[in-house]
Amino acid sequence: MSPARRCSRTACGRPATSTLTYVYADQTAVLGPLATYAEPHAYDLCDTHSERLSAPRGWEVLRLAPDPAAQGPSTDDLLALADAVREAARPVQQVVRLPPADENVRERGRRGHLRVLSTD
Repeated sequence: MSPARRCSRTACGRPATSTLTYVYADQTAVLGPLATYAEPHAYDLCDTHSERLSAPRGWEVLRLAPDPAAQGPSTDDLLALADAVREAARPVQQVVRLPPADENVRERGRRGHLRVLSTD
C-alpha cells in the first residue's frame, strides 16, 4: 500500500482529504473527495486548504460532497483482500525433477527435504 498522499500546497504536510481539478472550458474549479489515484493535473488538498479554496474572478467553485456509503472499504474490496490472503497462505507446490538413477551415486543422508549424495 502506498503512503498517504499529502496536501499539494507548498509547505503543508497535512494529509490530503480532497482533490481539486479545473475545467477551463467552463471556468469551474471542482473540489471533490480524494481521487483514487494522484493525477498530474489535479491537486490534493487537506481539510484546511479545501475550506479556504477560492477561484479566480468569474469562475465558479463546485464542491462535491463525498458519498458516505462510498467511504471505507466496499464489499468488493474486502472480498479481494480475503482472496489475496487465502492465495498467500496456500502452500507452494514445487515439482523437483531428479536426475536419472546412476549406479555410482549413493544417498549418504537426508536433512529435511534435501539429500546428501556421493559418487564414491
